[in-house]
Amino acid sequence: MRVAIIFEGRDAAGKGGAIKRFKEHLNPRSSRVVALTKPTEVEKGQWYFRRYIQVLPNPGEIVFFDRSWYNRAVVEPVMDFCSKDQYEKFMVQAPEFEHLLYEDNVKVIKFWFSISKDEQKKRFDGRMGNPLKVWKFSPVDMEGQKLWDKYTHYKEQMFSKTHKNFSPWIIVKTNDKKQARLESMRYVLSQFDYEGKGQSKAPILHDPNVIMRYHRSAIQIDI
Repeated sequence: MRVAIIFEGRDAAGKGGAIKRFKEHLNPRSSRVVALTKPTEVEKGQWYFRRYIQVLPNPGEIVFFDRSWYNRAVVEPVMDFCSKDQYEKFMVQAPEFEHLLYEDNVKVIKFWFSISKDEQKKRFDGRMGNPLKVWKFSPVDMEGQKLWDKYTHYKEQMFSKTHKNFSPWIIVKTNDKKQARLESMRYVLSQFDYEGKGQSKAPILHDPNVIMRYHRSAIQIDI
């Protein structure tokens, strides 16, 4: 199988921490993390999805995307890193791109980690006061609180236009980091059949109050 798990959410939502826990006990030969930097001048002249195609999972591999092609759906328009035409083209092409992956039997799981505005500020303050985490803080993060409503607008546009039956958005709705990690793990396990499934004493059914498919009436805490 080829499995791509996308971790999206506002800054400090817990994407990187969740990926770290997912990977902790996995075989490094069959799992890897993709966290692409900003595109080079050459990449800016290429089809937007090309650099992501190059890092898609190989047979028998899980790839964890710490942010993904959805940068163009939220972060880039919020921060004016892309033009209006580039944004609109992406919103049309993203579902088509994911449908091609679906038809080629690539399993894509799309998580959105939902946290409240107060929780985001608390985590930002924690980063600034911790020498082991201060590297995580960037100028873009500093704008997260100021541009909260703008992020919300583009996030909702992304959900409404790219949530499809073949590639749904899964909301992880909690301010508790450990709960977010455990419930997202349970959701991933629920998507596959594997030897010994259900035989452990650990619960593998995810909490529907934390993990939910996007729908317009879904209650989120980052709006």
